[in-house]
Amino acid sequence: MNAPTPPSPATAGEGEEGAGEGGAVRLVLTDIEGTTSAIAFVKDTLFPFAEAALDGFLDAHRDDPEVAAILAEVPGPDPRTTLRRWMAEDAKVTPLKALQGLIWRAGFEDGRLRGHLWPDVAACLRAWHTAGIGLAVYSSGSEDAQRMLFGHSVAGDLTPLFRGFFDTRIGPKREAASYARIARELGHDPGAILFLSDVAEELDAAAASGLRTCQLIRAEDGAVSSGRHAEALDFPAVARHFGLPPPPG
Repeated sequence: MNAPTPPSPATAGEGEEGAGEGGAVRLVLTDIEGTTSAIAFVKDTLFPFAEAALDGFLDAHRDDPEVAAILAEVPGPDPRTTLRRWMAEDAKVTPLKALQGLIWRAGFEDGRLRGHLWPDVAACLRAWHTAGIGLAVYSSGSEDAQRMLFGHSVAGDLTPLFRGFFDTRIGPKREAASYARIARELGHDPGAILFLSDVAEELDAAAASGLRTCQLIRAEDGAVSSGRHAEALDFPAVARHFGLPPPPG
């Protein structure tokens, strides 16, 4: 889609101020991987943890109705083989994401895992929440995994800040209809919602549904500017560009 040419990442991260276009932001909807948290945390910590724990978890929970319901959605004669293939492909399929979420929950709850956040994230989320701006998450990881990451994060339990957590059960992240559903569930006009992600195609879909968008260009994650959306280096830069409350200090 064609959009007004956004400021360069450097410009958006170096003090540009104002409310951006389209009026006040009432709710911030954020991605996780590459946006609030390092891609490396998911790929180098969470994914290997789930893969290593898969057999032991299924052996221990084979009679759990929640686990049985997930396995019933896995095609093929051997669900474990399919699950491992999906893991190797990093497939964005709901049964895998739901099972990974359960495995990660066990790791977060017993202290083996703590959710990574970029240092700029928590202070901004708290400042926006205090100012009455709604917060929600939309990630390909399961809702349970999202709650675990923010509930056991390096910055403490941030789950009380959020009004909602959405995963691929609401719809694929690169389809505009998914964002329309989220807007309806949250009770906001799409134009009052700001979606933050590092993935241009997700931002394209959100914009097609009427949401405002900003691409996070975090150098540590190797994000590449799309040139189709407003851009920011970090969350304080998002705040400056869209007229959101800054973090304290």
